[in-house]
Amino acid sequence: MSDLATLETSILDQIAAAGDEAALEAVRVAALGKKGSISALLATLGKMSPDERKSQGAAINQAKDKVTEALAARRDLLKSAALDARLASETVDVTLPLRDAPAEAGRIHPLSQVWDELTTIFADMGFSVAEGPDIETDDYNFTKLNFPEGHPAREMHDTFFFHPKEDGSRMLLRTHTSPVQVRTMLTQKPPIRVICPGRTYRIDSDATHTPQFHQVEGLVIDKHSHLGHLKWILHEFCKAFFEVDHINMRFRPSFFPFTEPSLEVDIQCRRDKGEIRFGEGEDWLEILGCGMVHPNVLRACGIDPDEYQGFAWGMGIDRIAMLKYGIADLRQLFDSDVRWLNHYGFKPLEVPTLAGGLSS
Repeated sequence: MSDLATLETSILDQIAAAGDEAALEAVRVAALGKKGSISALLATLGKMSPDERKSQGAAINQAKDKVTEALAARRDLLKSAALDARLASETVDVTLPLRDAPAEAGRIHPLSQVWDELTTIFADMGFSVAEGPDIETDDYNFTKLNFPEGHPAREMHDTFFFHPKEDGSRMLLRTHTSPVQVRTMLTQKPPIRVICPGRTYRIDSDATHTPQFHQVEGLVIDKHSHLGHLKWILHEFCKAFFEVDHINMRFRPSFFPFTEPSLEVDIQCRRDKGEIRFGEGEDWLEILGCGMVHPNVLRACGIDPDEYQGFAWGMGIDRIAMLKYGIADLRQLFDSDVRWLNHYGFKPLEVPTLAGGLSS
């Protein structure tokens, strides 16, 4: 029995000295495993007499229970210590600012944002969006829009032309989105109410002009459309786009081959310390051109000008984006500078809405 007491003490000392769960498991196997020291003692009980088995069996089982309890207690202690160590090593400083979520990492380009704003405003007025190819024919870009032969816009110094085809005709990069109006009138019957946003191309390059830029044009064709309707649409658009309650507008006579009469539109503004504020002040700023669709254009597109009339307008998306968001140089819109985009860009989930604010 003295040997059993010595064995028990030795095993308990080993349990107390185990530094981790792996060492503790090794002690358990050495004592209680299939070939363990206490398991070996239990195996000898079958060879003993009934009296010996009764006395020694109770002592061996008692030693086994003490070892089992010591193992469980030490295991709990080691697990608690391991958890404390892990918590200490994985501490998070909750005073640090949160990292941006993945959906907040990118930025919407101001031109894309303004494109969506335009679409939102005009869609609320019942307009649909019409699109067309960037590469156009001379007929759609000029002839059907009442541009006469010899007009400066039809020359190489103003327009990007492709090499002539075998029949002598030349394709070109569209100089405005007006060919989309032509395509719409050729394929749809009045009444027509569309806007035509898209890329356009002209041979210009300086701080206020780029060879490739963006335009949006609008077209309304109906039996009783008139300049009063046009004025209301443009007035409501300017109020919504520049997010002001009221804005004064001034219409001046002008000339465009595809409209008659033709008008330039100025809006009221105030220039102060390099900023432009709309809806107040004594200054005026030209933002777009418009007019009643020329009867020659209607005839060229298969619409009877004696039965239908309409109006159209056009403005530069890049320019109104610069005006609204204070962008000084047009070329910055196309520089692909990530730092600039992080400053002027919009968060991906800031979708323009008339109810929630176009640029909230």
